[in-house]
Amino acid sequence: MEFIIEKIGMSRTVDVPSVPVTLLKVIETKVCEVKEDGKALVAYNSSKKLNKSIEGQQTKFGVSKEFNKFMTIEVAEGTESGDLSTAVLSETTLVKTSLETKGRGFAGGMKRHGFGGGPASHGHRFGRRIGSIGNAEWPGRVQKGKKMPGHYGTQMTTVKNDVLSFDAENGILVLKGSIPGHNGARGLVRIVK
Repeated sequence: MEFIIEKIGMSRTVDVPSVPVTLLKVIETKVCEVKEDGKALVAYNSSKKLNKSIEGQQTKFGVSKEFNKFMTIEVAEGTESGDLSTAVLSETTLVKTSLETKGRGFAGGMKRHGFGGGPASHGHRFGRRIGSIGNAEWPGRVQKGKKMPGHYGTQMTTVKNDVLSFDAENGILVLKGSIPGHNGARGLVRIVK
């Protein structure tokens, strides 16, 4: 079973020793249509502007104007159209969270792959460059998959975290440890057990 979430940020518990936690807001979703393969089309609130195709979907499924984004997620057996219940999160102990990592733009080899770089003293001009990339006689070309500078970040990443608590009234899910993505990023939480 999956839920759409928004990352609030990190904090820590007041225990001794304290534990780092990540706070997630479970977004209110409405089930529009349940499919046979255990998935359902759901609507939720997003900052996306309305257009005729979105208005047509809202009219078709009878959802209000604030639910202006549609997505297909996994749901539990017996789920019916209407509000998606978050009650199951109260008994959950382990979840998988999928979010997009922070975008870092075009990055060099040292930042992107953790290369060591060259000496920083005694007149060297090597600096933060990656050095030689080719081979001499064989294969006489740069091989595919060579670690080089390039676009870094904005990749969908999934991590597994323990659930410490769930505030059903405010829809706040507290996970042990960190998860990828910037504060305000939206993604999915999948219940493992």
